[in-house]
Amino acid sequence: MELLADLAARSALLFGLLLFMGQELAHRLGFAIGARHRTEAGPISVDGVALVVNSLLALLAFTLAMTLSHGSARLAERRAGALTEANAISTAWLRAEAVGHPLGREIADLLKQYGSLRRDYIVQPRHSPALDGINDRSAQLQSQIWERVSSIVRERPDDVSSSLMESANAAFDAGTAERFAIEAKFPPELFWLLIGMIVVTMLAFGYQLGLNAHRLGVLMSALIAVWTAVLLVTLELNAPRITGARGTVAAYDWMLQGMRVSQRGDAVSGPVPKADVGALRPSGQ
Repeated sequence: MELLADLAARSALLFGLLLFMGQELAHRLGFAIGARHRTEAGPISVDGVALVVNSLLALLAFTLAMTLSHGSARLAERRAGALTEANAISTAWLRAEAVGHPLGREIADLLKQYGSLRRDYIVQPRHSPALDGINDRSAQLQSQIWERVSSIVRERPDDVSSSLMESANAAFDAGTAERFAIEAKFPPELFWLLIGMIVVTMLAFGYQLGLNAHRLGVLMSALIAVWTAVLLVTLELNAPRITGARGTVAAYDWMLQGMRVSQRGDAVSGPVPKADVGALRPSGQ
Protein backbone atom coordinates (compact mmCIF):
# COMPACT_ATOMS: atom_id res chain seq x y z
CA MET A 1 0.00 0.00 0.00
CA GLU A 2 2.92 2.35 0.68
CA LEU A 3 3.82 2.28 -3.02
CA LEU A 4 0.29 3.23 -4.01
CA ALA A 5 0.22 5.91 -1.32
CA ASP A 6 3.43 7.44 -2.66
CA LEU A 7 1.96 7.35 -6.16
CA ALA A 8 -1.20 9.11 -4.96
CA ALA A 9 0.91 11.71 -3.15
CA ARG A 10 2.84 12.43 -6.34
CA SER A 11 -0.17 12.60 -8.65
CA ALA A 12 -3.79 11.98 -7.73
CA LEU A 13 -4.67 12.02 -11.43
CA LEU A 14 -2.19 9.25 -12.22
CA PHE A 15 -3.44 7.21 -9.27
CA GLY A 16 -7.04 7.67 -10.42
CA LEU A 17 -6.07 6.62 -13.95
CA LEU A 18 -4.48 3.46 -12.54
CA LEU A 19 -7.68 2.65 -10.62
CA PHE A 20 -9.78 3.29 -13.72
CA MET A 21 -7.62 1.03 -15.89
CA GLY A 22 -7.72 -1.74 -13.27
CA GLN A 23 -11.52 -1.69 -13.17
CA GLU A 24 -11.75 -1.52 -16.94
CA LEU A 25 -9.44 -4.51 -17.27
CA ALA A 26 -11.49 -6.49 -14.73
CA HIS A 27 -14.70 -5.65 -16.60
CA ARG A 28 -13.27 -6.70 -19.97
CA LEU A 29 -11.91 -9.92 -18.52
CA GLY A 30 -15.28 -10.74 -16.99
CA PHE A 31 -17.03 -9.92 -20.30
CA ALA A 32 -14.66 -12.21 -22.21
CA ILE A 33 -15.27 -15.08 -19.78
CA GLY A 34 -19.05 -14.58 -19.95
CA ALA A 35 -19.05 -14.42 -23.76
CA ARG A 36 -17.01 -17.64 -23.94
CA HIS A 37 -19.43 -19.46 -21.62
CA ARG A 38 -22.37 -18.24 -23.68
CA THR A 39 -20.72 -19.50 -26.88
CA GLU A 40 -19.84 -22.88 -25.45
CA ALA A 41 -23.04 -23.60 -23.49
CA GLY A 42 -25.60 -21.74 -25.58
CA PRO A 43 -28.32 -19.58 -24.00
CA ILE A 44 -27.87 -19.43 -20.22
CA SER A 45 -30.27 -18.18 -17.57
CA VAL A 46 -28.68 -15.17 -15.96
CA ASP A 47 -31.17 -14.68 -13.13
CA GLY A 48 -28.80 -16.12 -10.56
CA VAL A 49 -25.86 -14.16 -11.96
CA ALA A 50 -27.90 -10.95 -11.89
CA LEU A 51 -28.81 -11.57 -8.25
CA VAL A 52 -25.15 -12.01 -7.30
CA VAL A 53 -24.09 -8.91 -9.27
CA ASN A 54 -26.81 -6.77 -7.73
CA SER A 55 -25.79 -7.96 -4.28
CA LEU A 56 -22.16 -7.09 -4.97
CA LEU A 57 -23.10 -3.64 -6.25
CA ALA A 58 -25.26 -2.96 -3.20
CA LEU A 59 -22.56 -4.16 -0.81
CA LEU A 60 -19.92 -2.06 -2.57
CA ALA A 61 -22.14 1.03 -2.47
CA PHE A 62 -22.82 0.48 1.24
CA THR A 63 -19.12 0.04 2.04
CA LEU A 64 -18.14 3.16 0.11
CA ALA A 65 -20.89 5.16 1.82
CA MET A 66 -19.68 4.04 5.26
CA THR A 67 -16.09 4.83 4.38
CA LEU A 68 -17.05 8.26 3.04
CA SER A 69 -18.92 8.97 6.26
CA HIS A 70 -15.89 7.92 8.28
CA GLY A 71 -13.63 10.10 6.14
CA SER A 72 -15.91 13.11 6.53
CA ALA A 73 -15.85 12.61 10.30
CA ARG A 74 -12.05 12.46 10.28
CA LEU A 75 -11.85 15.66 8.22
CA ALA A 76 -14.19 17.41 10.65
CA GLU A 77 -12.06 16.11 13.53
CA ARG A 78 -8.89 17.56 11.99
CA ARG A 79 -10.54 20.93 11.38
CA ALA A 80 -11.98 21.08 14.89
CA GLY A 81 -8.59 20.07 16.29
CA ALA A 82 -6.86 22.86 14.37
CA LEU A 83 -9.33 25.43 15.69
CA THR A 84 -8.99 24.11 19.25
CA GLU A 85 -5.19 24.22 19.08
CA ALA A 86 -5.09 27.73 17.58
CA ASN A 87 -7.47 29.00 20.27
CA ALA A 88 -5.44 27.31 23.01
CA ILE A 89 -2.16 28.85 21.79
CA SER A 90 -3.82 32.25 21.47
CA THR A 91 -5.21 32.02 25.02
CA ALA A 92 -1.81 31.03 26.41
CA TRP A 93 -0.20 33.90 24.51
CA LEU A 94 -2.69 36.45 25.87
CA ARG A 95 -2.18 35.22 29.44
CA ALA A 96 1.59 35.34 29.01
CA GLU A 97 1.30 38.94 27.87
CA ALA A 98 -0.89 39.80 30.87
CA VAL A 99 0.88 37.79 33.58
CA GLY A 100 2.92 40.79 34.70
CA HIS A 101 6.23 38.96 34.98
CA PRO A 102 9.53 39.56 33.12
CA LEU A 103 9.36 36.01 31.74
CA GLY A 104 5.88 36.64 30.32
CA ARG A 105 7.26 38.40 27.24
CA GLU A 106 9.68 35.54 26.58
CA ILE A 107 6.86 33.02 26.86
CA ALA A 108 4.72 35.07 24.48
CA ASP A 109 7.52 35.21 21.89
CA LEU A 110 8.09 31.46 22.19
CA LEU A 111 4.37 30.80 21.79
CA LYS A 112 4.34 32.89 18.63
CA GLN A 113 7.16 30.76 17.19
CA TYR A 114 5.35 27.64 18.34
CA GLY A 115 2.11 28.69 16.63
CA SER A 116 3.95 29.35 13.37
CA LEU A 117 5.57 25.91 13.56
CA ARG A 118 2.22 24.25 14.19
CA ARG A 119 0.84 25.92 11.07
CA ASP A 120 3.80 24.70 9.01
CA TYR A 121 3.26 21.17 10.35
CA ILE A 122 -0.33 21.06 9.04
CA VAL A 123 0.56 21.96 5.45
CA GLN A 124 3.51 19.58 5.01
CA PRO A 125 2.99 16.80 2.42
CA ARG A 126 3.71 13.10 2.84
CA HIS A 127 7.35 12.21 3.58
CA SER A 128 8.34 15.87 3.74
CA PRO A 129 11.94 16.21 5.00
CA ALA A 130 10.82 19.21 7.07
CA LEU A 131 8.44 17.19 9.26
CA ASP A 132 11.10 15.76 11.59
CA GLY A 133 12.67 19.18 12.03
CA ILE A 134 9.30 20.78 12.78
CA ASN A 135 8.43 18.14 15.37
CA ASP A 136 11.84 18.39 17.03
CA ARG A 137 11.70 22.19 17.15
CA SER A 138 8.13 22.07 18.51
CA ALA A 139 9.26 19.76 21.33
CA GLN A 140 12.14 22.13 22.13
CA LEU A 141 9.80 25.12 22.25
CA GLN A 142 7.41 23.22 24.51
CA SER A 143 10.27 22.48 26.89
CA GLN A 144 11.42 26.10 26.91
CA ILE A 145 7.90 27.44 27.42
CA TRP A 146 7.19 24.98 30.24
CA GLU A 147 10.48 25.79 31.96
CA ARG A 148 9.61 29.50 32.06
CA VAL A 149 6.01 28.90 33.08
CA SER A 150 7.19 26.64 35.91
CA SER A 151 9.58 29.36 37.08
CA ILE A 152 6.73 31.87 37.25
CA VAL A 153 4.52 29.43 39.16
CA ARG A 154 7.27 28.62 41.69
CA GLU A 155 8.06 32.28 42.18
CA ARG A 156 4.48 33.49 42.28
CA PRO A 157 2.00 30.67 43.02
CA ASP A 158 -1.27 32.51 42.47
CA ASP A 159 -4.35 32.16 40.29
CA VAL A 160 -2.83 34.18 37.43
CA SER A 161 0.26 31.99 37.11
CA SER A 162 -1.84 28.85 37.51
CA SER A 163 -4.11 29.92 34.65
CA LEU A 164 -1.03 30.49 32.48
CA MET A 165 0.22 26.99 33.26
CA GLU A 166 -3.19 25.54 32.49
CA SER A 167 -3.33 27.37 29.14
CA ALA A 168 0.15 26.20 28.11
CA ASN A 169 -0.72 22.62 29.01
CA ALA A 170 -3.99 22.86 27.03
CA ALA A 171 -2.07 24.16 23.99
CA PHE A 172 0.40 21.26 24.15
CA ASP A 173 -2.38 18.70 24.60
CA ALA A 174 -4.29 20.16 21.63
CA GLY A 175 -1.14 19.88 19.50
CA THR A 176 -0.75 16.21 20.39
CA ALA A 177 -4.40 15.54 19.56
CA GLU A 178 -4.10 17.28 16.19
CA ARG A 179 -0.90 15.43 15.34
CA PHE A 180 -2.58 12.12 16.15
CA ALA A 181 -5.59 13.01 13.96
CA ILE A 182 -3.30 13.80 11.01
CA GLU A 183 -0.76 11.01 11.39
CA ALA A 184 -3.34 8.23 11.90
CA LYS A 185 -3.13 6.17 8.72
CA PHE A 186 -5.96 4.81 6.64
CA PRO A 187 -6.26 1.11 7.61
CA PRO A 188 -4.56 -0.93 4.86
CA GLU A 189 -7.04 -3.77 5.39
CA LEU A 190 -9.92 -1.44 4.55
CA PHE A 191 -8.07 -0.07 1.53
CA TRP A 192 -7.45 -3.50 0.05
CA LEU A 193 -11.00 -4.53 0.89
CA LEU A 194 -12.33 -1.62 -1.18
CA ILE A 195 -9.97 -2.36 -4.06
CA GLY A 196 -10.83 -6.07 -3.98
CA MET A 197 -14.58 -5.41 -3.84
CA ILE A 198 -14.41 -3.04 -6.80
CA VAL A 199 -12.36 -5.47 -8.91
CA VAL A 200 -14.61 -8.43 -8.07
CA THR A 201 -17.75 -6.38 -8.74
CA MET A 202 -16.49 -5.18 -12.12
CA LEU A 203 -15.44 -8.74 -13.00
CA ALA A 204 -18.89 -10.11 -12.11
CA PHE A 205 -20.65 -7.25 -13.90
CA GLY A 206 -18.62 -7.89 -17.03
CA TYR A 207 -19.39 -11.61 -16.80
CA GLN A 208 -23.12 -10.88 -16.66
CA LEU A 209 -22.92 -8.57 -19.68
CA GLY A 210 -20.89 -11.20 -21.53
CA LEU A 211 -23.59 -13.81 -20.92
CA ASN A 212 -26.18 -11.38 -22.30
CA ALA A 213 -23.93 -10.30 -25.17
CA HIS A 214 -24.53 -6.65 -24.22
CA ARG A 215 -21.71 -4.15 -24.54
CA LEU A 216 -22.54 -0.99 -22.65
CA GLY A 217 -19.44 0.79 -23.90
CA VAL A 218 -19.54 4.45 -22.87
CA LEU A 219 -22.07 3.82 -20.10
CA MET A 220 -19.83 1.22 -18.52
CA SER A 221 -16.83 3.56 -18.72
CA ALA A 222 -18.92 6.27 -17.10
CA LEU A 223 -19.84 3.91 -14.25
CA ILE A 224 -16.21 2.97 -13.73
CA ALA A 225 -15.23 6.65 -13.73
CA VAL A 226 -17.82 7.38 -11.04
CA TRP A 227 -16.59 4.50 -8.87
CA THR A 228 -13.04 5.78 -9.32
CA ALA A 229 -14.01 9.32 -8.31
CA VAL A 230 -15.82 8.08 -5.21
CA LEU A 231 -12.84 5.95 -4.21
CA LEU A 232 -10.44 8.87 -4.70
CA VAL A 233 -12.57 11.14 -2.53
CA THR A 234 -12.77 8.41 0.10
CA LEU A 235 -8.98 8.05 0.18
CA GLU A 236 -8.54 11.82 0.21
CA LEU A 237 -10.72 12.26 3.28
CA ASN A 238 -9.14 9.35 5.14
CA ALA A 239 -5.48 9.96 4.23
CA PRO A 240 -4.64 13.64 4.85
CA ARG A 241 -0.90 13.34 4.24
CA ILE A 242 -1.47 11.75 0.82
CA THR A 243 -3.69 14.47 -0.63
CA GLY A 244 -4.58 18.03 0.22
CA ALA A 245 -7.39 17.32 2.66
CA ARG A 246 -5.24 17.94 5.73
CA GLY A 247 -7.54 20.61 7.04
CA THR A 248 -7.60 24.37 6.94
CA VAL A 249 -4.88 26.53 8.48
CA ALA A 250 -7.05 29.65 8.56
CA ALA A 251 -7.34 29.47 12.36
CA TYR A 252 -3.53 29.54 12.68
CA ASP A 253 -3.30 32.45 10.24
CA TRP A 254 -5.86 34.44 12.23
CA MET A 255 -4.04 33.61 15.47
CA LEU A 256 -0.68 34.79 14.11
CA GLN A 257 -2.27 37.87 12.58
CA GLY A 258 -3.76 38.81 15.95
CA MET A 259 -0.36 38.42 17.60
CA ARG A 260 1.34 40.64 15.02
CA VAL A 261 -1.32 43.33 15.24
CA SER A 262 -1.16 43.35 19.03
CA GLN A 263 2.62 43.65 19.04
CA ARG A 264 2.56 46.52 16.54
CA GLY A 265 0.12 48.36 18.75
CA ASP A 266 -2.38 48.80 15.93
CA ALA A 267 -5.31 48.51 18.32
CA VAL A 268 -6.94 51.83 19.17
CA SER A 269 -5.70 52.80 22.63
CA GLY A 270 -6.68 56.44 22.92
CA PRO A 271 -9.79 58.58 22.55
CA VAL A 272 -11.47 58.42 19.19
CA PRO A 273 -10.73 61.65 17.26
CA LYS A 274 -13.74 63.82 16.66
CA ALA A 275 -15.03 64.11 13.14
CA ASP A 276 -14.85 67.45 11.32
CA VAL A 277 -18.49 68.48 11.56
CA GLY A 278 -18.01 71.30 9.13
CA ALA A 279 -16.74 68.96 6.47
CA LEU A 280 -19.82 66.77 6.92
CA ARG A 281 -22.33 69.64 6.48
CA PRO A 282 -24.08 69.86 3.12
CA SER A 283 -23.03 72.83 1.03
CA GLY A 284 -25.09 75.94 1.47
CA GLN A 285 -25.75 75.41 5.22
